[in-house]
Amino acid sequence: MTQGMETTTGTRANNARTLTQLLAEHRDANIWRSTLEIFISVVPLVALWILMWLALDLGYGVYLVLAIPAAGFLVRLFMIQHDCGHGAFFRHRVANDWVGRVIGVLTLTPYDFWKRTHAVHHATSGNLDRRGIGDIDTLTVREYLALSRWGRFRYRLYRNPAVMFGLGPAYLFLVQHRLPVGLMQGSWQPWLSTMATNAAIAGAAAILIWLIGIGPFLLIHLPITLLAASAGVWLFYVQHQFESTFWASNDSWTVQEAALHGSSFYDLPGVLHWFTANIGVHHVHHLCSRIPFYRLPQALQANPELANIGRLTLWQSLSCVRLALWDEAGQRLISFHDLRQQAV
Repeated sequence: MTQGMETTTGTRANNARTLTQLLAEHRDANIWRSTLEIFISVVPLVALWILMWLALDLGYGVYLVLAIPAAGFLVRLFMIQHDCGHGAFFRHRVANDWVGRVIGVLTLTPYDFWKRTHAVHHATSGNLDRRGIGDIDTLTVREYLALSRWGRFRYRLYRNPAVMFGLGPAYLFLVQHRLPVGLMQGSWQPWLSTMATNAAIAGAAAILIWLIGIGPFLLIHLPITLLAASAGVWLFYVQHQFESTFWASNDSWTVQEAALHGSSFYDLPGVLHWFTANIGVHHVHHLCSRIPFYRLPQALQANPELANIGRLTLWQSLSCVRLALWDEAGQRLISFHDLRQQAV
């Protein structure tokens, strides 16, 4: 039985490696296309920011409506920063790094700090023995049942949607990203990146506050930031926290299988694919992270077998909110309600 499972796992891993080699054909970034993508993301964001300022006198609701597309463009810029971190957006590392650092001022994300933690995420996603950096905390059923009442309460609170997609994103982008806790001893670069980003954010905020005042600045920028932060965390969540995702112990884990079966294909409506820079094609991204986001649809079209692996529609993804525990026996994510039903 064990031998059969190992054979199946090995076959799936070999298939994933073959797909990775095929996807590598789509890696080349185009400098003109990449530059255009930055332009059509930054200019509308700036225009919407100014319109929100002008709309402050028209009423609270009017300017808040504008915050929604503005947050969409900020999410799009974060995804461009994400591609830079993978060395995918431009052909040269220096261009990727400096564009990523500049965008990090807008997204409140220190580029070098985030780049390092995200690289750990790609190298360990789905590995039960290497959890804790760059991912969403996920306990197995056995680990959860072994906790004290206080420990279970804390984990349930962490997994509560109001915390996960509301308070959590606000804390992550406004507070946690201001100091690279956990990487301070590894290298001076995350610390320097974070402090330089903080200084640039403070400088940009000071100029805007000087021009329009602290009240209007906060009324405009906080809604955009908070909406974008929540959307970003939701996207990261649903890309790996779905029922049939992949988790395994280190001895049976491979990066290719984790990429193919532990990452979803979040099949969003076209306009949302555009605003999220195709990050929903996440299994392809994890198989070959050097593909720039504007080539991901082409890579998916060239390998149609990938379209049915880990596919989630927008409606189906809503059910992922309840998932919280990895059931090692059933090899799936389950909810706290599912756990109670098993105990009956």
